[in-house]
Amino acid sequence: MAYIEVLDLGLKDYKEVWEFQKILHAKRIEDKIPDTLILVEHNPVLTLGKSGRLENIKIPVSLLKAKGIDFYQVERGGDVTFHGPGQLVGYPIFNINKGLAGIRPFIEKIEDSIINTLHDFGISGRKIEKMIGVWIGEKKICSIGIAVKKWVSFHGFALNVNNDLSYFELINPCGFKDIKMTSMQEVLQTPIAMEKVKVAIIKSFMAIFNYTNSNFSFQQ
Repeated sequence: MAYIEVLDLGLKDYKEVWEFQKILHAKRIEDKIPDTLILVEHNPVLTLGKSGRLENIKIPVSLLKAKGIDFYQVERGGDVTFHGPGQLVGYPIFNINKGLAGIRPFIEKIEDSIINTLHDFGISGRKIEKMIGVWIGEKKICSIGIAVKKWVSFHGFALNVNNDLSYFELINPCGFKDIKMTSMQEVLQTPIAMEKVKVAIIKSFMAIFNYTNSNFSFQQ
């Protein structure tokens, strides 16, 4: 029976959850825990992936703290992105059974899970060839950046639900100057209940990744 553990961490600073991911990642490598999906919102933070360029942050990094924004360079793929309250971030700590050949299909399954979730809210999401993430028309609504070590994934996706999109003006999202970001709230012109989005995400992940059973828990 394929089983997934889901941990809802609420609102947490990025660094705390980054360290928690590493703990779970080590346990998953040793098969001490099942595949685990962390759901969380972060306080304002910019993260830069291993292939990212600092010039994609439009203001000096030294000034971010004064704006209440943390900054971390991390081991995921991709360039710079923003996380903040109202954005649902998901970190799948999953065993990728097919090694390198399984990484791209794994990312595509995450994209499909997000597209299915958006569909539940009447939003038509799509993929763009040779681009990672999920889009609404020409605007991006979900960024994806993962890391895989010893065939276990960490880092993950960031779905814009009700978050303040003005923060993205501080960066070239994902390293592209011409990308415009959107959110579920902007598309539907109304705030979205985050708990409903979480339920839809879990349902979609279970369907796309073929999990037949789950355990959902909230951690303070």
